[in-house]
Amino acid sequence: MHKPKVYIDGQAGTTGLQIHERLAGRTDIELLIIDPEKRKDREERRRLLNAADLAFLCLPDAAAREAASLVENPATRIIDASTAHRTAPGWDYGFPELSLERRAAIAASRRVANPGCHASGLIASVYPLVRLGILPPDYPLACYSLTGYTGGGKSMIAEYEDPARDGRLDSCRIYGTALRHKHLPEMAAVCGLTRPPVFSPVVGDYPQGMATTILLHNDLLTGRPDAREIHSRLAEYYAGETFVRVAPFGGSEPVIYANELAGTNYLDLIVCGHEAQTTVTALFDNLGKGASGAAVQNMNLMLGFDETAGLL
Repeated sequence: MHKPKVYIDGQAGTTGLQIHERLAGRTDIELLIIDPEKRKDREERRRLLNAADLAFLCLPDAAAREAASLVENPATRIIDASTAHRTAPGWDYGFPELSLERRAAIAASRRVANPGCHASGLIASVYPLVRLGILPPDYPLACYSLTGYTGGGKSMIAEYEDPARDGRLDSCRIYGTALRHKHLPEMAAVCGLTRPPVFSPVVGDYPQGMATTILLHNDLLTGRPDAREIHSRLAEYYAGETFVRVAPFGGSEPVIYANELAGTNYLDLIVCGHEAQTTVTALFDNLGKGASGAAVQNMNLMLGFDETAGLL
């Protein structure tokens, strides 16, 4: 039986290493491995990209665009983990739980853009509310998102794990203060928002885990639903999904820990609030459903495997 050949272009980076870790024990695929001395050899990379049934691009944006241009084999399917193609024509956005149509499009696609980590959290909450007609596309949305430092890649990991590090890293670090975070375009485009969210990302002094929270005034929502109704509609929307789950209203306790789902591919939505105001928090692993786990899930769909293979 033919085993699909899979190549990771950029295996030495954080996302590439995590994908490799999830695939290394799989017996239903053949991993193509580049000689470490040829990692930056354009022609060797071209050869492996075109030999693969599916290739992951775990590269900076410019390098990902170049790698995609090297693929001449029409049978090679691509999953790009960078920001480069998330709103590009001809690329399908890789978040299958959003709709049956999106899941089918990913399964049939030759080019899939893997979602950004912060974007995954916001989109999981906002997309269904827009689609259900609850959240108007021009709603003045605000969101903050807390992430572990592994989301910043090797340089940030080294910064936080340096014994002689800056003592200020003991506290949370708010960044993206110019309000032009690179995930904003996909957030707006995928959700159909006509007004970009005010988005504030925060890095915490812990390795993995993410909590992305949207804050809503219920009287500005269509039909003025209270927090419990929003919870009910989201629970109904994601009923039957394996990896996206809606927690009981208010969560299991009156606090939320951002690292609770680290090491998993789950994303839990926690709805809190009352008659006038609602928060929806997406709790997940920035390296799992926020990056490498999502990429493997998309690969499973594209190659015809069980969607959960290697992820449970």
